[in-house]
Amino acid sequence: MNKAELINAIAAESGLSKADSKKAIEAFVSSVTNALKDGGKVALVGFGTFSVSERAARTGINPSTKKAITIPAKKVAKFKPGAELSAAVE
Repeated sequence: MNKAELINAIAAESGLSKADSKKAIEAFVSSVTNALKDGGKVALVGFGTFSVSERAARTGINPSTKKAITIPAKKVAKFKPGAELSAAVE
């Protein structure tokens, strides 16, 4: 499902217009992004938790030259599904 399909599904499920559904999705994404940028996490009971994790620097291999390279440390977004979502997918 892509963003346009998600907007259509939310509009059909909630009775909102497509424009309002698009605004709601964009507000949700923006709010989650801002919370993660600030180092926080977003927990939606039954759905899951969005959080930030740090990856340590590590050594990798450049596939074209076969030389060792250093991959720098970085922060990455993570999602851990909640129990209800996990049960629904099984």
